[in-house]
Amino acid sequence: MNCFSKKQTSRQLLRKSIRAQRQSLINSEQQEASTNLMLQLKNHKGIQQAEHIAIYLANDSELDPLIFIKWCWQEKKSVYLPVIHPFNKGHLLFLKYEKNTKMKINQYGISEPKLDVTAIKQVDNIDIIFTPLVAFDNKGNRLGMGGGFYDRTLARWHTEFQTNKSTKPYPIGLAHDCQQVPEIPSELWDIPLPEIITPNQHYKF
Repeated sequence: MNCFSKKQTSRQLLRKSIRAQRQSLINSEQQEASTNLMLQLKNHKGIQQAEHIAIYLANDSELDPLIFIKWCWQEKKSVYLPVIHPFNKGHLLFLKYEKNTKMKINQYGISEPKLDVTAIKQVDNIDIIFTPLVAFDNKGNRLGMGGGFYDRTLARWHTEFQTNKSTKPYPIGLAHDCQQVPEIPSELWDIPLPEIITPNQHYKF
């Protein structure tokens, strides 16, 4: 087995292990985590100032941000959800999400807004993108599900962020506390995150 294959196997095993831990959380633990997350997010200065926020709907026992989404609506912030790009394979679009938005189930079994070109928000015009993840380490490395959707979305931001710290969209990872690991076997295309927020911790890298 070559080095590339070993790393891929290591990443796959890590995904399986952390997803199992996440899935073992009972409903009351998930609800408490969601409430605690909302308290963390609404007190974040950058989030308070943001007008356009991209986020996700929980799937596969991910940390559920729905309470926070409702808070954003109350605060008159515009919320956007990722939609798998219909023509550009491996890429995402972000569509405005409101209480009456028509939804559909995508190829991964995840609920997303029905495609409506009038609801699309250009990534560069989004203030904050909250990214789901499977695992993270103490350097801000993020392990996703393996599709690379968010790495492609954030590639331009990552390049420009080195010289301009105010470059948009600013990414923040969301995860359960149990999703932290000592080290992520990262690849060249992986985009590390400047912040990760869990129900009980706020990490800045």
